Amino acid sequence: MNIKLRGMGVALITPFKEDESIDYDALSRLLEYQIKNGADYLVILGTTAETATLTEEEKKELSKFIVERVNGRVPLVLGAGGNNTRALVHFLQTTDLSGFSAILSVCPYYNKPSQEGIFRHYREVAQASPLPVILYNVPGRTGVNMTPDTTLRLAREVPNIVAIKEASGNLTQIDEIIKNKPVGFSVISGDDGITFPLMTLGGIGVISVIGNAFPREFSRMVRLIEAGDYKSALEIHYKFNELFSLLFVDGNPAGVKSMLNAMGYIKNVLRLPLVPTRISTSEKINEVLNSLNIKY
Repeated sequence: MNIKLRGMGVALITPFKEDESIDYDALSRLLEYQIKNGADYLVILGTTAETATLTEEEKKELSKFIVERVNGRVPLVLGAGGNNTRALVHFLQTTDLSGFSAILSVCPYYNKPSQEGIFRHYREVAQASPLPVILYNVPGRTGVNMTPDTTLRLAREVPNIVAIKEASGNLTQIDEIIKNKPVGFSVISGDDGITFPLMTLGGIGVISVIGNAFPREFSRMVRLIEAGDYKSALEIHYKFNELFSLLFVDGNPAGVKSMLNAMGYIKNVLRLPLVPTRISTSEKINEVLNSLNIKY
């Protein structure tokens, strides 16, 4: 299966009200902000959405709301992963996935499976999925790294697996995948800070956290790289360099929620065990935002 998910995808946050219920008014504003300012596609119910803290009913309501509001204006990717292969297969076989272009499935976490276990997990998931599957390798969260050999084996042997979101931070590993991947398999940056080098190696874009706050500016960097204007793209990369580190110093999505709160889009509310950024981090974020002089 082929999917057209080039450019800047945004790993969408879930805004909450003061009582920690989902703030659908803020979400609606945020969706319009993304679509009108350059987001090429949106990824929902991923890590940045605090999906682990949402109930099954909330996930269904959130998915339905976003599909209806976006109304086909940009492609949507659904986060659908887990460390129980049977349960994930059942979900994919019994869920209405209308309105989505692909699923993003994180490497099984906590269980620490072997590479063979990872391969078999994804093969089962891909066989059950009616949509193309994007692998998601993020060892800092899952506790296990999917090696290039396993990624390439899946890319070659499982037709429904079409891409990987690589967030290992290991450019040597990512380069090996890009160099040896089959035609039609894509590599997507899972880390804002390495989007520039990854795309110059042959990646097709990024699934971005900072894009929640700055879709216009960050998507412009991606488009400049695609056009081969590396000098102009690098200027934007350096412009955001300090914000990249502030995004994650107190955990994700605490950093980007602090930014969006400072910009007036959402309440600065997270669900436990996550908490808002420290005051010192928020102050630094505000200082950098003011220095960037970006209109939003």
